Amino acid sequence: MVRGLLVSVVMVLLAATNGAAQKPVSQGVVNSKSFVIDFIDYPSRLITLRDSDGNVDIMLCGPEIQRFNELKVGDKVTFRYHESVVFSIRKPGDKTPPPADGTGIVRTPGQKPGATMSNQMTARVTVEAIDMKVPSITVRAEDGRKMSFKVENAKNLAGVNVGDRVEVTYTQALAISVK
Repeated sequence: MVRGLLVSVVMVLLAATNGAAQKPVSQGVVNSKSFVIDFIDYPSRLITLRDSDGNVDIMLCGPEIQRFNELKVGDKVTFRYHESVVFSIRKPGDKTPPPADGTGIVRTPGQKPGATMSNQMTARVTVEAIDMKVPSITVRAEDGRKMSFKVENAKNLAGVNVGDRVEVTYTQALAISVK
């Protein structure tokens, strides 16, 4: 998917959650937003999307969207943003290399275009809170942003304390389907 499209949709979904990144994380959180295609400019690869409130946005679809020509006016496009999940937590001095950062795209088979894009990143953060019941961790990034993540395996929280500076590797995913 085009990074511009991904960024725009994620921003819409994040705005719809009204600051959910700072709330405690619960398991299985998925934010979803649907649009209807109002207009398609095939030569320019632009689509005009309208949400249920009548808000309109124009999106550029790059060559990564291989089945662009199969989109039709009236198609319903649903974007699902899956919560960020921490896969590993590394304390300073840990000799184990962090998992590699990267982006992946898995295309959806079928009559209509669709795909899931995932992004894995590592960031240095300060631990602000730990919730072993979920399990989750709330951290503050170097730029001051406060974020909460579900932790895939509670064992990753062993030995981690509030105030620790750690590296977290987390994954975000955006699934796009057309009907």
